[in-house]
Amino acid sequence: MPTLERRESVFVLGLGDGENRFHPDWVAAVDAALDEVEKAEGPRALVTAATGKFYSNGLDLEWLSASEATRDAYIASVQALLARMLALPVITVAAVQGHAFAAGAMFTLAHDFRVMRADRGFWCLPEADIGLPFTPGMSALIQARLAPQVAHEAMLTARRYGGHDAAAAGIADRAVDEQAVRATAIEIAAAQAGRTAETIAAIKARMYAPVLAVLRARPAG
Repeated sequence: MPTLERRESVFVLGLGDGENRFHPDWVAAVDAALDEVEKAEGPRALVTAATGKFYSNGLDLEWLSASEATRDAYIASVQALLARMLALPVITVAAVQGHAFAAGAMFTLAHDFRVMRADRGFWCLPEADIGLPFTPGMSALIQARLAPQVAHEAMLTARRYGGHDAAAAGIADRAVDEQAVRATAIEIAAAQAGRTAETIAAIKARMYAPVLAVLRARPAG
């Protein structure tokens, strides 16, 4: 389950050491951690990180298949988390040490910056391959955070981007050695931690107003 620790001005939110899928309990735990970050005093920024093979493998499809009656509420909760991260009033950096797929990849896009491992691990939106169209909110997020041609390719072809390719496409800001992923993310975050939360919140709210509105709207069933 997710954990939160503070290293001076940088909070590090550990997503877990498994597939880190968006199970409702996992979503609730991440939300609770973000509550702590928002309530904290003093300069602060946030890094999300994981250990093992995966950063996040996206929606918990096994749980969802057994809970079809709550599908709309579940998707709404995932979109609300994406919106919250996108609008969080601190600088956020995703330290992507492993695979980031589907909603896990979208979660990285809701961060301000992304650092990926250069030699292993893929960033991928596999929805076209698995027959799951993007919701309007998810489409809006992807298209707002990626260049048009990159979003087009990523969404329609389910291309798997390694670290160097992701950096070249603007999906990742940096591609570094495995040992440097988390440290680089913390370095980026620490350099931006002094920004005023109110100012950051206002900038993000205005910059991404259309995206936030559609992410926060309840998906049509």
